[in-house]
Amino acid sequence: MGIAHELTGGESVKIKSLRSLLKSKRTLVLPGAVNAAVALLVEKAGFPAVYVSGAGISNGLAGLPDLELITRREMVWAISYIAKIVNIPVLADADTGYGNPREVARTVREFESAGVSAIHLEDQFSPKRCGHLEGKKLVSTEAMCAKIRSAVKARRSKDFMIFARTDARSVEGLGAAIGRAKAYVSAGADGIFPEAMESVREFQIFRKAIKAPLIANMTEFGKTPYISVRQFQKLQYNIVLFPLSVFRVMMKQAEEFLACLSKTGTQKKFLPKMQTRKELYQLLHYERYEP
Repeated sequence: MGIAHELTGGESVKIKSLRSLLKSKRTLVLPGAVNAAVALLVEKAGFPAVYVSGAGISNGLAGLPDLELITRREMVWAISYIAKIVNIPVLADADTGYGNPREVARTVREFESAGVSAIHLEDQFSPKRCGHLEGKKLVSTEAMCAKIRSAVKARRSKDFMIFARTDARSVEGLGAAIGRAKAYVSAGADGIFPEAMESVREFQIFRKAIKAPLIANMTEFGKTPYISVRQFQKLQYNIVLFPLSVFRVMMKQAEEFLACLSKTGTQKKFLPKMQTRKELYQLLHYERYEP
């Protein structure tokens, strides 16, 4: 019996509340983790919560692009390790909800049972595309509202948060994205995630229009310019995501190390850049598992 099955049988799991953190007026910074070890590093560094993106699990775990190629079961399996090992809330990417409103309800129950504190659902057609690529197609506003209503009804704990992500900025324009966001809040979404915004001014306009918690995506090499957390604090955004920043640094360093190892036949040059055995064991709380 796999861990994903064990964690989705309907048992009660205590939610580490992201909702309570949002009562603070400070902007929460959530780095993305592609596995549980990275999530432990995020917690150790003092961040209030951790983010798990579909892209991160697709890329980092399965070696696949972010095209909704992994299943709900695979995503729940991956995030369950993270949610169980850290003591901070986990915000997880639930993509399009993995189907119609009935399937969205199941998605909510399974993510919640895995110990996730919050999810976001997006208004793209399935299979979705990365939010910063062209060629995205959106479901109707009403179809997305139906998913949101189903998600809200399905959750067991009021602490479990449901954010609605809209990709409308790149497809229909900023005004349409704001209109959709208002409808999503009316349908019961706890907050809004406007994807692929293209300027500080757009973030500002969106904030003035939407009276609900807002998520900003500060991903690299996309449509959004680099905006600091301090700026987002001034803009009154509640959460800023850095979904793949850690992963990109890891991958670049790994690429450079492998090239060096292939050329020199030794790892010695990279020893100062490595986490030591002692540091890893401390991070994993090795002593807790000894008899």
